[in-house]
Amino acid sequence: MTHVAVIYYSSTGNVHRLAQAAADAAEKAGAEVRLRKVAELAPESAIAQNEAWSAHAAATADVAEATLDDLQWADAVLFGTPTRFGLPAAQLKQFLDTTGGIWFEGKLVNKVVSSFTSTSSDHGGQESTLLALNNTFYHWGAIIVPPGFADPVQFEPANGNPYGASSVSGNQPDNVDPNNLASIEFQARRTVEITDALKRGLRTA
Repeated sequence: MTHVAVIYYSSTGNVHRLAQAAADAAEKAGAEVRLRKVAELAPESAIAQNEAWSAHAAATADVAEATLDDLQWADAVLFGTPTRFGLPAAQLKQFLDTTGGIWFEGKLVNKVVSSFTSTSSDHGGQESTLLALNNTFYHWGAIIVPPGFADPVQFEPANGNPYGASSVSGNQPDNVDPNNLASIEFQARRTVEITDALKRGLRTA
């Protein structure tokens, strides 16, 4: 069975919605799935001042935090992050920065990876965020699987990002368009299908 880890950071719930949809879709596609959030870096005082942030932190308190074991366990990983000035959030970047040891040991080579994001506005840095994430995966020697325009859902309104599923929150918590959820579900299925195919190929090589 293919192992899939969905590892994400979300402050007010939008990326979490995408991550949960990805995890559900991967599971329906036959994978064993771990849904993991990365550790929060912001001080509790900052979180407490934002009602939506505080509410989301409480609502997802039971979601386990990602560890390097999750990466080593996984055949494929879907990473989710909000955009911060066109870059991944510091919380996810900090987690990626801890992978140097297992990267050096070659334990991330040929991992299948795919990414998704959310911004507060149109043209808010979605594509640059996903491309920035990919820089890490090139160093890993990972196999990057984008959604491309490989399914009609990618041509639906509010979609169309071939780099990875993305949503526009409008600064509203837990505000993901149904078309964006359909896009991440396709992306997760595609990731599982390609990982399955790669594993079959490696077994018969």
